[in-house]
Amino acid sequence: MGVTVDVRQVYKYPFEQVVASFLRKYPNPMDKNVISVKIVEEKRDVSTGIIYRKRIAVCQNVVPEILRKVNILKVPSIQLEEESWLNPQERNMAIRSHCLTWTQYASMKEESVFRESMENPNWTEFIQRGRISITGAGFLNYILETFASTFLRQGAQKGIRIMEMLLKEQCGAPSAE
Repeated sequence: MGVTVDVRQVYKYPFEQVVASFLRKYPNPMDKNVISVKIVEEKRDVSTGIIYRKRIAVCQNVVPEILRKVNILKVPSIQLEEESWLNPQERNMAIRSHCLTWTQYASMKEESVFRESMENPNWTEFIQRGRISITGAGFLNYILETFASTFLRQGAQKGIRIMEMLLKEQCGAPSAE
C-alpha cells in the first residue's frame, strides 16, 4: 500500500536566499526532533557548476510510545540521508532523501525541488512529494502508515513555517513583487 504526501509552497524570496536558509534550517529550536545534520560529501562539477551534497540527519524517534512495544521500533533515533544537486545557473535545486533506519520494514522517500517561480523571478517555488510504505509489520502496517502520513504532513507544514521564519529573520520582509 503506502501513503503519499504532496506539498507546494511559494516563498516570496529570491532563490539564493531560500536555498541558503534551507541548508542552514536544521538543527533548529523550532523542531527539536532533528538532533544533528552533517555534510558527508560535497563536490562541484566544474563543467556544469552543479554542487552535489550528501548529508546525514539524526532525528529523534517520533513513533508513539505505545507502538514502541514492537522491538524493531524501540530505537532512540533514526537516520536520514539527503542528497542535493544545486544548479546556481539555472536557479534550481533537486533534493532526494530517504530513511536509513528500518529499511527492511519501511520505505520513506522524499523528492523536492526549489526553483525560480514562474510567477515572479524574485520568488522561489518549493515542490515536495513524500512517500512512506510499511511492510512486514502485519496488522500494524496500516496503523504505522496512518501515523506516518500524519507525521509527514505536519512535518512538511512545520518545515515551511521554519523556512518562513528563517527567511524573515535573515532577509527581512518578503518581496511583494
